[in-house]
Amino acid sequence: MNISAPAIARPLFGSIEQRLGIFVLALTLLFATAHGLFAHEFKGGQLEIDHPWSRATPPGARVAGGYLVIKNKGGEADRLVSIQSDISDKAEIHEMSVGADGVMKMRQITDGVEIPAGGEVAFKSGSYHIMFIGLKAPVKEGGKFRGTLTFEKAGTVTVEFAVDKMGGQSQDHSGH
Repeated sequence: MNISAPAIARPLFGSIEQRLGIFVLALTLLFATAHGLFAHEFKGGQLEIDHPWSRATPPGARVAGGYLVIKNKGGEADRLVSIQSDISDKAEIHEMSVGADGVMKMRQITDGVEIPAGGEVAFKSGSYHIMFIGLKAPVKEGGKFRGTLTFEKAGTVTVEFAVDKMGGQSQDHSGH
């Protein structure tokens, strides 16, 4: 009868270096796939629309604002000419500006907003923004709603607006 010594227990995944390699690979895959979960950008032709968002509204509110950044990665200017949304009767492009008298004024932009070649335009508080007029229901924090942007060259791009908290200064989504 031949009796041999028991086999030495080996780690499940080999050496420490192999285990570390597997861990690093798993971590890399996690971060690579997580970016898609948190990214909130949309593309249309040479345009990138970054993080469309709005603020929650109180019950009975008739308007809401929309904000985003449009980046033109192409060599030719494009123009945002209109927007539509299911949450409101209509949507308009507006601009806030300070007049010569020092008074802040808001006006509708009827001829669209040019997105320069290789440039970007930020739609943010105190500047260009979208007005959703004739809300069909309150815009609720944590919710989302769709909007369709129409460009002269890129055509239509459907985006999803994320809804932040009501009032106050929202986090800066413009990347600036």
